[in-house]
Amino acid sequence: MNQQLIEQIVGEILGQLGKAPVQLPERAVPIAVSARHVHLQPEHVEVLFGTGYELTQRSELSQPGQFAANETVMIAGPKSSIERVRILGPVRKATQVEVSFTDAMKLGVKPPLRESGNIEGSAPITLIGPKGSVHINQGLIIAQAHIHMAPTDATRFGVEDGEYVTVEADGMRSISFRNVRIRVNERYRLEMHIDTDEANAGFISQGSIGRLVKSDDAKETVPVQTMMKTVTTTTPVNAPVTFEFTKKLLSAEDVSEISEKEIVINKGTIVTALARDTARELGKTISSRK
Repeated sequence: MNQQLIEQIVGEILGQLGKAPVQLPERAVPIAVSARHVHLQPEHVEVLFGTGYELTQRSELSQPGQFAANETVMIAGPKSSIERVRILGPVRKATQVEVSFTDAMKLGVKPPLRESGNIEGSAPITLIGPKGSVHINQGLIIAQAHIHMAPTDATRFGVEDGEYVTVEADGMRSISFRNVRIRVNERYRLEMHIDTDEANAGFISQGSIGRLVKSDDAKETVPVQTMMKTVTTTTPVNAPVTFEFTKKLLSAEDVSEISEKEIVINKGTIVTALARDTARELGKTISSRK
């Protein structure tokens, strides 16, 4: 069965969650792209929206009992802020904010990569609502890619709660996600969650599917010494260290995709602030052509 047909099947499944389930192809996992969002504890709902306020449902999420709220907040860091960040319900014991690495650079913060719910010692952030603001000393994270599944799915895949697997996604830009954590619960519906950076890296959209691969299913078993020898003998000695950028606008995405350490631009080329931040994060330099 080709990838396009599989994705069409999964898209229909996600669009008809209330109907009878459809059998997925073997080892296929639906992929959902999770944009930046906020989970609030009850006290913070009242601070941000007013005494006695309760979140209102905008739409149901794929995981049973979860919903996207009508309410949004602004999140603010030392460098910048992001408006209209969606709140997900219901309320939780502790407030948590999930962003992508790109979001983090824009905000000027350094959140750790964590499993959702593991916020101990994570980064601080400020939330601003229509009635007030809340500063949390911990709770900002970049969510680790994970797969929700019911016990029956875990049995079918031969995996356990807390296990790490690889998920391969074919398409215009094939990509493999490693260290994807399995989360098993009777309430869960089979679905892998990734953030927008991960989705953009693989040209992945809602309704795409991945193929779960366990460590013992690896296709290649090349000895480490052989791999190292191959790399040594095939790497060109005179590999370029600079990249001649000719477009009129240099974006953060351009910086990320350029493998060279020095990016040379024409005089008059516009360089976005986020592009400069990305270059610093990746240890790259941007210089003008003489």
